[in-house]
Amino acid sequence: KNRNKNADNCISQRTRLKLTHKRPSKMAFSSSFFRLTVFLVLLAQIQFLSTVVAEEVRVEIIQPGNGPPITTSHRYTSHVTLYIENTSNGSKTKAGWSTRQSDGAPTDQPFTFQPGVNLIEGWTEGVLQMKEGERSWLHVPAEKGYGERPMGNPNGGGFYIPGNSDLVFDIEILGKEGEQEL
Repeated sequence: KNRNKNADNCISQRTRLKLTHKRPSKMAFSSSFFRLTVFLVLLAQIQFLSTVVAEEVRVEIIQPGNGPPITTSHRYTSHVTLYIENTSNGSKTKAGWSTRQSDGAPTDQPFTFQPGVNLIEGWTEGVLQMKEGERSWLHVPAEKGYGERPMGNPNGGGFYIPGNSDLVFDIEILGKEGEQEL
């Protein structure tokens, strides 16, 4: 009889456990799974966007231009000073190349270029967002600059750009070649 009483006790304890312990419903599981999936998708999008933003050329206007927009159809004359940008703190270090006497060139020596012809991709993308007469900071990520390749002389004497450097050009577009007053 004690044996049956113990068996009854076990059954009643199991029944009570079943009644008090509720398993998560399929709905609760699918809701949690959905929230996790949405979170992971958003995280992937944020990582993708931060990569895209890092690879974009950015033009920061110092002085607006009042001339026509820059096109690939003309050659332009400009004053330029090249910097290497530390994107973690926004600081700039001169890279040793400038066409401005005030930035270290022996004399003012304008640089002539045609967008899309023998230039880094970032330069072309940036200047095509500018107008004649405009002076801007042109921020070029390494991927659209020289990439992994170092450029220049690392031992001094002229310019030097280490591999994987983000660049900043202080560029003033004077006008079309032969049409501007210097």
